[in-house]
Amino acid sequence: MGIQRLRRIFLLGALILAPSAVIAGQLTSIRVSAGPTATRVVLDLDRAASHRLFELSNPDRIVIDLPNTAAGATLRLPEAKGRIKSVRTGSRPGGELRVVLDLTSRAESKSFPLGPEGGFGHRIVIDLTDADESARVRRVPTDPGRDVVVVIDAGHGGGDPGAIGPNGTREKVVTLAIARRLAALVDAEPGMRAVMTRNSDRRIELRDRVRIAREAQADLLISIHADAYRNASASGATVYTLKTERARRELARLLENSDNDEELVRGVSRAQLDDDVVARIVLDLSQGAAISESRVAAERIIEQLSRVTKMRKTTVEQESLAILTAPDVPSVIVESAYISNPREEANLRDPGYQNMLANALFAGIVDYFRTNPPPDTFIAANPPAERRGPIQHVIARGETLSEIAERYRVSLRSLRSTNQLRSDTIRIGQVLTIPTTG
Repeated sequence: MGIQRLRRIFLLGALILAPSAVIAGQLTSIRVSAGPTATRVVLDLDRAASHRLFELSNPDRIVIDLPNTAAGATLRLPEAKGRIKSVRTGSRPGGELRVVLDLTSRAESKSFPLGPEGGFGHRIVIDLTDADESARVRRVPTDPGRDVVVVIDAGHGGGDPGAIGPNGTREKVVTLAIARRLAALVDAEPGMRAVMTRNSDRRIELRDRVRIAREAQADLLISIHADAYRNASASGATVYTLKTERARRELARLLENSDNDEELVRGVSRAQLDDDVVARIVLDLSQGAAISESRVAAERIIEQLSRVTKMRKTTVEQESLAILTAPDVPSVIVESAYISNPREEANLRDPGYQNMLANALFAGIVDYFRTNPPPDTFIAANPPAERRGPIQHVIARGETLSEIAERYRVSLRSLRSTNQLRSDTIRIGQVLTIPTTG
């Protein structure tokens, strides 16, 4: 076999083993929209792509790196608008595409991916706000040092029992119990205040729950539920944020039904905006910021919940749910467990388990505000300590103590000692604290 032929075979093999050279995605367009307080940049892609974003100064610019991505043949760079002075792209080694946003001045940036919806394909959204203002475009600063407001919504209530477990446990009862425990933790934290949508067994319409959150000027809305499914073996917790297609419908509804005196977003009424185009931009930017922050809050909550209970999904899910539709309030739904699963139903009825869930939710909320504090709050000036409580494990059917020790890479002796166990006998639903060492 000749040298040239060997070389061709080698090169062909290299191409086969390097799929990025064959299946690289494309950046098809870059869109920029600007409002009075923020600028949004949307990168349209022909497939899902990860990204890395970082800020540079002298001159001020935002850099977004897209691995395994190339500029599409028809890509046109947008003109200057808002905080964007110019946009540049360039290929980097390893099949990476770099997008550079040259700025008129330093800006705070937040980015998040979106999947195909409403006629759009895969996108990466970058929101830019003034560096000396909150990234929350809806925020109008009030008195410095105020409390952050957490609205806690206990799902269902009154004539709406929610899901009912095989042993008769009603979702509305356990959600209220967890919500009360969470509210007590929030109120005990300096710089935080809880508002409950209901503190008794009464029915509240979904839009009224959203209204309560907006009227309270909530910094976060967390709605607590318990899942159900026809298969009794379904188990685990899930955390949801709003699906972007539902967000667009709600934005259109709000624009259509609002009057001049109504606040479209916090501190901004319809009468203060010049026309419908400006109103739409303001709403869209505020809603985009709320969705972005909702995802961050959800990620923090998942991180903490996963330390104490099984997660059905370890990533943030999106759903079209009315409770999540406030355009200026980050909002999440927590499906705490499957009440249709007899074992998880028993857990949900247990006050100790309810307390464990409430503590995990609280830790996630505190972690969110520690890294995303509204600038006019006590927490912004006095950030709380990072919450990293002990990992707790709920015993499932068929598990043994030795298997649990092996899973968490701790010794059996240390696991026994931490939980004051005299033997290896454990029971379904029992909660074990996992030692940090040993």
